[in-house]
Amino acid sequence: MILVGVIGTLVSLILIPIIPKYLPSLGRRDLGDFHHGAGDSVSRLGGLALVGSFVVTYLIINIFSPLAAADAAVYRTIFIAALAMFCLGFWDDLRPLGAKRKLAGQIVIAVCACWAGIHFDNFKNPLTGVVHPLGVFGPILVVCWLVALTNLINLIDGIDGLAGGVALMLMGLLAYVGFNSQMPYLSLCALGMVGALLGFLYFNFPPAKIYMGDGGAYFLGFLIAGLSLANSHKGTIVAALIAPLFALALPVIDVSLAILRRGLKGLPLFRPDRKHLHHRLVGVGFSSTRAVLTLYGVSLVFLLLALFAFWLEGRALPILFGFAGLVLLLFLGSFGFGREWFSVGRVLGNSLQMRKITEYALTLSRWLELEAERRDSMDEMWSDYHFMLARLSFSEARLTLAAGQKIWVANQGGTPGPEQHHWRQEYPRMTIEFVAETRAMDRQLFVHLCELAAEAWFKAAQRWCRVHAISSGAQSVADLAVCMDFCGCKNFCLHAAEKRASQSAANPAA
Repeated sequence: MILVGVIGTLVSLILIPIIPKYLPSLGRRDLGDFHHGAGDSVSRLGGLALVGSFVVTYLIINIFSPLAAADAAVYRTIFIAALAMFCLGFWDDLRPLGAKRKLAGQIVIAVCACWAGIHFDNFKNPLTGVVHPLGVFGPILVVCWLVALTNLINLIDGIDGLAGGVALMLMGLLAYVGFNSQMPYLSLCALGMVGALLGFLYFNFPPAKIYMGDGGAYFLGFLIAGLSLANSHKGTIVAALIAPLFALALPVIDVSLAILRRGLKGLPLFRPDRKHLHHRLVGVGFSSTRAVLTLYGVSLVFLLLALFAFWLEGRALPILFGFAGLVLLLFLGSFGFGREWFSVGRVLGNSLQMRKITEYALTLSRWLELEAERRDSMDEMWSDYHFMLARLSFSEARLTLAAGQKIWVANQGGTPGPEQHHWRQEYPRMTIEFVAETRAMDRQLFVHLCELAAEAWFKAAQRWCRVHAISSGAQSVADLAVCMDFCGCKNFCLHAAEKRASQSAANPAA
């Protein structure tokens, strides 16, 4: 069994250096991403190596450890659906599809997998031992489980090494559960992915040389969900569902609260942000490596709880849930941001007002992004940005870039208030600061609007670059340098300059 893991590691270690070498331009977000930082120089195609390792180990397992026809059909369905989920995410890595399209695709794949044989018909109460038939709710729960875990691995992939490390722990858990449930095929498949993830983490641990991308995250999430359901066919409901949920306790709560906060504020539910737990750790001064190792340590505690849930066959679930809650509260309190993390109650009190203001701010952001297409210079767009800042009741703004600083001060015609809110945030490509008077808004609303305003400028600057840096004729190398300085799209702008130079050489008359 160990040999399967070794093979998975070797295949992963061989494939990962090849991907950026032979596919240098694919899977790179040239314009980066506001919430995830600079990623334009790092390939997002690490999922190809994970899939390649999986295919190799899967073929080897089937040669030396074939299954009966019925069981083989179930695993074949899981693996084909996992590959389909990878293709969906891989498509998004190459060309962003949008959250709604991706979710629709995930649901279609999960429904097809359920129809093809991945099912969950009965629920065994771990406390009483009574088996309850699920009836028509069974397929619904299966689809929800498959889609939820697929997205969960992707949502926690916000810092180098985190998603890969959590997936490694879950695959190790599934390998152990399969071995103790007399399901060697499940253990072999999971061990193959353990090896693949070890090889991947060698390149993905901070600072990452490659990312798994949406393709790799979707593939891992669906594979974990599918293998856990395959285990449920033997009746081990604790191992199938409850144990993985314990191991995923930290990211499940983090993502759930993030979605709830976005909904209460009127933001799209799957809109990325920088408020996840790993962002908070970095925000309080942790390095990326220390933040990941800290989260690994907490996840290992929950993994041990998952193993206890399996060993005790669910008989001590109330005690385990209580202990998990205590560990979570101690962890949050030790870093001083537990109160802020659980700030849903404060948001709930003024949710309606917050949602209206958010809708207005997003409308202004969209307007600014569209105006960027009509402006001939970044200075003109900065003037448009003044209008947005004034409408959102800011009094000052300062943008620091490689080219220097841009400063705006509102002309209010009156004496500034004695008390002001200040907000400053450093991003990989810019530093932006906002000031507003306390009489204009409270602190919570101020921070919320600052985040929206900062994102609005970043997206508008990117739109300006897309329109002007690659449009024909009018823009010069100097214009590209301005674009590069304002939004930091270095690789994108240099690529556009090289493309224009090659076009000019090929067609001198133009």
